[in-house]
Parts: sequence; C-alpha cells; structure tokens
Amino acid sequence: MLRVAGRLLSRCLWVGGMFAMLLLGSVGFAVSSSAADDGKPDADAKSVKLIVDFGDGFEKHFTALPWKAKMTVADAVELARQHPRGIKTQQRGSATAFLESIDGLKNEGRGRNWIFRVDGQLGDRSFALFPVEAGDIILWKFEEYR
Repeated sequence: MLRVAGRLLSRCLWVGGMFAMLLLGSVGFAVSSSAADDGKPDADAKSVKLIVDFGDGFEKHFTALPWKAKMTVADAVELARQHPRGIKTQQRGSATAFLESIDGLKNEGRGRNWIFRVDGQLGDRSFALFPVEAGDIILWKFEEYR
C-alpha cells in the first residue's frame, strides 16, 4: 500500500513539475514575443532587411544587411549586390537613380515594374534618396503600380 501511495505521490509531483515548467515557459515566451510584435528586427541589431519579390511566388531575402547612418535604399541594394549569393541589378543615373532590372527581370513600362516600399510605405522619390533606419524592411516587388 505504501509503495502504491509513494508511486502516486511521485507521479503527482512529476506532473505538477511539468505543469510548472510549461507555465513558466509560456510566460517567458509571451514576454519575449511581445518585443517583436511589429515584425521588425531589433533596431539595436543595426541592420536592415531587403526582400526581392519577383511577383511569381519566388523571393530573395537578405535578412541582416548592416545599417549605417544616412543609409538609403540604394545602399541596401548595393550590399545585396555584393553578397556572395546576391542580386544583379541595372539602373539609370546615380543621385536620381532608376532601377531598370533585378536578376534580368526588366521593367515593362505600362505593365509590371520594380516598385519599392520601406516598412510598407511606397517610395515617393528615387531609391538613391530614400533613407532607411536600422530595423527597416525594404521590399522590391515586380508588380503593376496601383
């Protein structure tokens, strides 16, 4: 009888311990996940993310391009070009640069074209003049302008 009671007590303590660990783990998760609710990397990481969306279900992601003061979208594109598995781009101009193609996919003019957004904000000037901050997400998407 004592053996059965001992086993029962042992199992109850084990289950209680597992419950406590799960509870503490979920509290820790809730605290850590709340810091990243905006979907942006930590600004202290001093990096930006660049996504190239080809509009056909294929994307290239550069998840940690090093950020620097006075950085522009063009600087991020250049870092992606320099990456060992980087992108190839063609552009016109420098200060008022216009992106013509990425990886051989060229603007169509009246159809789909390369359009950029920073944290969801549509680019309203040359990508060579559009500033980015640490933690920003830059998206180049091949799509129709809407």
